Amino acid sequence: MKEKLIDRDISWLTFNERLLIEAAHKNLPLAERLKFLSIYSSNLDEFSRVRIPAILAWNKIEKKADKAGIGVLNEIVGRQQEFFGSVARDITDDLETYNIFLLYSRPFPHDIEEELQHYFFTRIAGYIRVAYLEEEDISFFPENHCIYLAAELANKGEKKLVLVNIPSDRIPRFYTVIKDQSVYVVFIDDIIRRYVSLIWSEFQSLKWYSFKISRDAELNLEDEFKGYLPAKIEAKLVKRDWGIPARLLYDKEMPGPLLKRLVKVLALSDALQVKGGVYHNLKDLSDIDLQKPGLKDAPWKPVVYKTPGSLFDLLLHKDVLLHLPFHSYDTVLQFFNEAALDPHVTEINLTIYRISSLSQIAEAMISAALNGKKVTVFVELKARFDEANNIAWGKKMRKAGVKIIYSIPGMKVHAKVALVKRNQDGLLQSYGLVGTGNFNEVTAKFYTDHILLTSDATLLKDIDVFFQLLRQKKGDIAKSKWTPLHLLVSPFNLQTGFASLINREIVHAKAGRPSKIIAKFNNLEDKKMIGKLYEASCAGVNIQLIVRGICCLLPGVPGQSENITVSRIVDRYLEHGRIFYFHNNGLEDIYIGSSDWMTRNLYRRLEVCAPVYDPALKEQLKQVLTIYLSDNAKATALHNDSLYYPVPGSPKGDFQAQYEMYKWVKQLPGSV
Repeated sequence: MKEKLIDRDISWLTFNERLLIEAAHKNLPLAERLKFLSIYSSNLDEFSRVRIPAILAWNKIEKKADKAGIGVLNEIVGRQQEFFGSVARDITDDLETYNIFLLYSRPFPHDIEEELQHYFFTRIAGYIRVAYLEEEDISFFPENHCIYLAAELANKGEKKLVLVNIPSDRIPRFYTVIKDQSVYVVFIDDIIRRYVSLIWSEFQSLKWYSFKISRDAELNLEDEFKGYLPAKIEAKLVKRDWGIPARLLYDKEMPGPLLKRLVKVLALSDALQVKGGVYHNLKDLSDIDLQKPGLKDAPWKPVVYKTPGSLFDLLLHKDVLLHLPFHSYDTVLQFFNEAALDPHVTEINLTIYRISSLSQIAEAMISAALNGKKVTVFVELKARFDEANNIAWGKKMRKAGVKIIYSIPGMKVHAKVALVKRNQDGLLQSYGLVGTGNFNEVTAKFYTDHILLTSDATLLKDIDVFFQLLRQKKGDIAKSKWTPLHLLVSPFNLQTGFASLINREIVHAKAGRPSKIIAKFNNLEDKKMIGKLYEASCAGVNIQLIVRGICCLLPGVPGQSENITVSRIVDRYLEHGRIFYFHNNGLEDIYIGSSDWMTRNLYRRLEVCAPVYDPALKEQLKQVLTIYLSDNAKATALHNDSLYYPVPGSPKGDFQAQYEMYKWVKQLPGSV
């Protein structure tokens, strides 16, 4: 029987739609509902810049002139856009109960028009660029992700195409007017529509239609780097915004002849043409500042992990496991700050994938180098959309004396590890971090992740070898003859290691012994791993998966996956932690790490997953999985029809995993 799978792009779109469903929930504060609309829009933009060009390129290679699959994706997105609009209108109606008026496709109240016109001519007009385009004029180059308005000027029987930009990259997207007790929030798009026509006094009734172009975001870096890599990538970044048009998103009300002319004049015939609403780049909705009480979630103050005295002294006695963002990130910052100042620390090693623009960790590395320590930082320059920031920090740290290692040809280093070596009284002691998320104190506030801090010599010996490989920076690093003793590291032994752990559960199940697998990660797409899970299911292994995003595995199919369940949780924090549990007939193994079960993670990236040996910390991770599997408030379950359905409620009431995690973390040993 041919294995049944779910298309990866359709699966991802269902995740993005889940954000719209969350935005539609009436029980959420209005600012949070706007936040989910914003995230949906941002995600869809990235999808159009990354996945759509890849699909089109693959179709071209396969000579699929009908662009197989694109039509289905376009249909799904179109339906979601309709849903988006209805949710947005619902939110604007609810805002009015607070006397806040988001003028979403609505005329301006008469008593604020004078102020809006004044704002247009004094603050907006100077940023407006007007382009008149002739029938064959392709001199105008629409900027990537910039919003434009298009109209036709009719003069003596001739129609001239005119475009104006929406300068939301230079001025705030929204303008707020407070009048009496009412607050009016206005798109600058609408201010421009209303008043830009005053430039053409004879065309007062011009109709403007919005559009934007998304360009291919891939840098197309060669596998062999020659010369100074940061300079080469910086040159590529300049060209990114001049890339091939991947998608034309336009107002669905745009007349057919105008659309046809726009496509011809701007040479967009190869771009995917997608009908949209009146407004684009609605990720900007998160910029609306709603200050009135009750419009935002009450914050959950992060729990501080108590570390009396030196953190290094504490780690000599026990490992520490942080559950972010429920735990404060301060413990991680303390680790690096102590390393920078401690006179006994001789060496610091760190991987960076996505770093904060105001990184305290990078500053600690600079201080450490200036304090005479040997500091090595691997900076991944191929972290999409973070390349420029990573380059800037790499240069700054290098100037201070940090040894910077840049990207490896043909691979991304996605591992989240650090290693500190300390020498006191002739005794060499190592300390390390293994995490599921980036060393980034900003994203640590809204991504759920887990970080293991340890002085376990067995684990740290593997991490030391890992950094030695990075320092070699050979083009054929994947061919290095290394089998880690404890860690699972792709592309060396991560896929085969997880496959072996699954095989062991299969053996137990066939022998009639208890068997169970629980895995929580972001994406499941690799066919080998899915096939192995299907095999385990057929052998009788109980498998519970918590997959945030893409899931190509289809659960509940008789003779294939009837012993597999899949759930997804969308809540106030972005689920990002990766935990892998194997029952092993009671001798349980639990891993955490950076890798999802996608082909890219298992074979084309350097990833690290580490076993958790401390019995108390293993119990913590088991409890984390139990909490998430018990969610019936924010969880949805994937059925064998490829659709997600709400998890049935309980007579005991709603169980919201993230809130229960917060309460549980506050009760853990060491929490204050």
